[in-house]
Amino acid sequence: MFDIGWSELVVIAVVALIAIGPKELPAVLRTVGQYMGKIRRMASEFQGQFQDAMREAEMADLKKSVDEMTDVATKSFTDFDPLADVRKEVDSFTADPLGEAKKETTQTSDAASASPEAAAQSTPAPVSSETVIPQTESSELSIAPEAPQPKPGSSSGSGA
Repeated sequence: MFDIGWSELVVIAVVALIAIGPKELPAVLRTVGQYMGKIRRMASEFQGQFQDAMREAEMADLKKSVDEMTDVATKSFTDFDPLADVRKEVDSFTADPLGEAKKETTQTSDAASASPEAAAQSTPAPVSSETVIPQTESSELSIAPEAPQPKPGSSSGSGA
């Protein structure tokens, strides 16, 4: 801050010793030290307040950018409604008289009227709760007998 060297400090100390006197010099130096401490505390407090103001300004900028991004995201997703899109597609298939669903039903009914075998191949048989599932006989099932397990304390080799 001040460009004061050692030689200049020696000159200031000699002039202060001559002007103030050796008796009052310690009290004056103590007072000057106290004022210097107060000045340093005020400077550090000012620096802290300045840094807090800078952080608040940065936070305000960050908050502004986050708000802008949320606004953009909200605007882009207000048009996004997948259920409405699916409903439109389903409505277009059911409202269209020449749609694919209508064509498939006419083809299967034509095949059913042509031959019963083709109808059986094109349409699956309906499954109801009365459908009987054949049970297998016990002779068809084979269960392998389990091998005997050795006892935990016995050895499986020749006894010695």
